[in-house]
Amino acid sequence: MEVLRPTLINIGGRIYRKNTIREVSYQNEEEDDFYRESEQCIDEPCDDFTIRETEKGFQCSIDLPSQLFKYIIGKKGETKRNLESETRTSISIPRPGLEGEIVIAGQNRNGVISARTRIELLSESFRKRQPFTHFLSFALNQPEIQERFLQFKEEVLLKCCKDRGVESTIFQNPAKLHLTIGTLVLLSENEVTQASQLLQSCKEEFLDKIVAGKPLQVKVSGIEYMNDDPAMVDVLYAKVQMKDGSGRLQLIADRLMQRFLGSGLMLRDWDKVKLHATVMNTLFRRDPLAEDRSTISPGKPGQRERESFDGRNLLKLFDNFYFGELSLDTVHLSQRFSADTSGYYTSSGQVRLF
Repeated sequence: MEVLRPTLINIGGRIYRKNTIREVSYQNEEEDDFYRESEQCIDEPCDDFTIRETEKGFQCSIDLPSQLFKYIIGKKGETKRNLESETRTSISIPRPGLEGEIVIAGQNRNGVISARTRIELLSESFRKRQPFTHFLSFALNQPEIQERFLQFKEEVLLKCCKDRGVESTIFQNPAKLHLTIGTLVLLSENEVTQASQLLQSCKEEFLDKIVAGKPLQVKVSGIEYMNDDPAMVDVLYAKVQMKDGSGRLQLIADRLMQRFLGSGLMLRDWDKVKLHATVMNTLFRRDPLAEDRSTISPGKPGQRERESFDGRNLLKLFDNFYFGELSLDTVHLSQRFSADTSGYYTSSGQVRLF
């Protein structure tokens, strides 16, 4: 199965297969044969970046956030030394605390390409281990929605207060009610700018066409839970649906996710965006900083032990609870652990649909 369905890795918008390789050593192999041009290398888009020819050979550079440098260097420089030895290159990395490009130099062009590709694989792997810093969102915190949400909270605490785990601390902050499209790991100001510009480019590429000048009127109504056992609920969310029954909102969310996944900045939480607004989350329990963690999937960095709640009674009483209606007109690049003057997440970029 590993051969038929290998792990896929996104690097710079290209998808690579990560195959299991058994290394074989040949005693009579000549050094130059290791990097000899081959039909496979010519067919593969392995040089989709600039390789500069110099007096001493070849050179290329790669721009990565400084937070990732330590993973390329490794403990006591071991990872960097191994990369240089195995690809027969010299790798220059900026000093700790300094931003800048990693420069790769070598006598053989294929060696430089190999070193760069391996550095990109390492950075992609370690990026996925970082907690997300930003997310694409639609704000759902209009006054009517907030008022209905507070009513929902009051009634739940009144009617379900004896149910295990149900308490006020696990409810969402009404000012931060939102619909999440996807999470991003942005490790430098340059990457924040890149993500903001990418969001702007989506407007002309496909958003205007999908919206077609028609308001995105949605209703927030009904509740669902995210695990299999209603007696052991961790996340309870309100359903978000288009009033006209069209799939425009789902299409917008999916296209945005695909575009940002292709950039390598977004983390894949689902194969398809699930349109939902978290109203209760056990990660909020007695931890105010957990308010932004509603989109973390099992096994992701930042996950901690959580105490579930018994939602059986709540689901029966509030199955069709109506939170209200609103028009969605702006996609935000929201910053985690932040708040603007309205109480919503600080925006690092946004695009208006109307």
